[in-house]
Amino acid sequence: MSNKLSYASGASDRPLLGNTIGQVFNNISNKFSDREALISVHQNIRFTYAELAIKVNELAKALISAGLKKGDRIGIWSSNNAEWLLTQYAAAKAGVILVTINPAYRSHELEYVLGQSGCKGLVFQNQFKTSDYESMICEIMPEIKDAIQGQIQSSKFKNLTTIISMTSSKIKGIYNWKDFITLGKEINDKKLQDRTDNQDIDDAINIQYTSGTTGFPKGATLSHHNILNNGYFTGVTMNFTEKDRLVVPVPLYHCFGMVLANLACLTHGACAIYPSEGFEPDAALKAVQDEQASALYGVPTMFIAELALPNFEEYNLKTLRTGLMAGSPCPIETMKQVVELMHMKDVEIAYGMTETSPVSFQTKIDSPMEKRVSTVGSVHPHVQVKIIDSESGKTCPIGETGELCTRGYSVMLGYWENPEGTANAIDSNGWMHTGDSAVMDEDGYVNIVGRIKDMIVRGGENVYPVEIEDYLMTHQDIEAVQVTGVPDPKYGEEIIAWISLKEGKNTSEEDIKEFCKGKIAHYKVPRYIRFVDDFPMTVTGKVQKYKMREISIEELGLKEQKTA
Repeated sequence: MSNKLSYASGASDRPLLGNTIGQVFNNISNKFSDREALISVHQNIRFTYAELAIKVNELAKALISAGLKKGDRIGIWSSNNAEWLLTQYAAAKAGVILVTINPAYRSHELEYVLGQSGCKGLVFQNQFKTSDYESMICEIMPEIKDAIQGQIQSSKFKNLTTIISMTSSKIKGIYNWKDFITLGKEINDKKLQDRTDNQDIDDAINIQYTSGTTGFPKGATLSHHNILNNGYFTGVTMNFTEKDRLVVPVPLYHCFGMVLANLACLTHGACAIYPSEGFEPDAALKAVQDEQASALYGVPTMFIAELALPNFEEYNLKTLRTGLMAGSPCPIETMKQVVELMHMKDVEIAYGMTETSPVSFQTKIDSPMEKRVSTVGSVHPHVQVKIIDSESGKTCPIGETGELCTRGYSVMLGYWENPEGTANAIDSNGWMHTGDSAVMDEDGYVNIVGRIKDMIVRGGENVYPVEIEDYLMTHQDIEAVQVTGVPDPKYGEEIIAWISLKEGKNTSEEDIKEFCKGKIAHYKVPRYIRFVDDFPMTVTGKVQKYKMREISIEELGLKEQKTA
């Protein structure tokens, strides 16, 4: 065993950015005014940086005119579109904290997020696939049907006054997008500039809800400094310049989209390309071809789906150079195919968590293929990492497995109005404890071995069993429930619920799944249901989820997935 300790600090010859998102937006949109900033393929929208600046400023002024003050929260609930990006930057310029809401959320989850964050505003997309967002809003807030726009008075949401449709709405209390924008005419350029200048780099500007181990999601609160620099250095590591054109099939509500894509492009003057509202493999490849993209993002399942297209060979992907693969472990063969068949010779792996803005590790363009398929890379610039023994707290020697911790500019401000959760995550020395088991090699590359917590990673989505367990326990026929993950060739992991029914009840598997539909996000709905009388327990009465997993794998005839 090596005497060297599992600690690394990301040296860099580039300093951290010392500006707010609004200040950087102004600088970049002036410097690269004629270059394309955004292409939303499915909306047939193209903006240069100069055109984007006009749209962002109009919306920022409207937010100020509507009474949203610095530090107020505004939710955004939508799939990928141009309005999402406009809202992100307009909120940042106005000093309004953007609360990103998963488009897969249903009324139960929306209600919690709006209430816990104390949102004053909400921007939403009327409908996406089977999600009727407008009807879900009306379900939890019936007052809006008779409310005055901008003056909603909800008994459930005391702060929420302003709801804006990204298109148009027939609901009395909801603003149409175009009508809302006109409010900004009352605000002059100086007032907007003053609002932008009256912000500090350490001010909160984004709340991202992450699935918690104690029930409902926790709101990771991120500052300008957190996310702007993480986006910037992700781009630096990929050698991004203003000439790069990035196809973004990953969701914007998540750090992968709004930080690693949007802010990486902004800080380098590059162009973000949205191929579709939600992920569609053919749309992603068509966007690469038609827009001559140099970079493509995705979780491994996205790349697998793209490579599996029957007409894959018909797409011209030769302009691709780089991109990011993150969210879950990448199968070795997939990585090799991405490099060889998609021409992404400089594709990189990234690892992180929402609470660290998100990236802590990233492979480099010159990382050997062996490292790219077996590790999550080396430490990010200006970030510190260490691997500790969970019991003693001491830093492990190189090659020894322990809990991964990270410290530096990227660590969140804390969980929104949850000091106890924050104290449990960030220790007194500023180290964020990730809950992931990891091992570091002699070269500083890290491999994520597993999870200390029992989190399930399904297709890049983090799912905590307790969240599903808490919801299923509201079913009148269920006595007890335990949820765990089982291997799946497509998603990496799938969800199985072991359910003990109350005496005399005979609820079916279909009934349970129907009970979940429309109330919890689709990716949290268990794929498998197993009805049991009891659970494997320790002598002290703790459920042994690893035994549940082993039994389920054997019964279902599944195999552990070999990953990089």
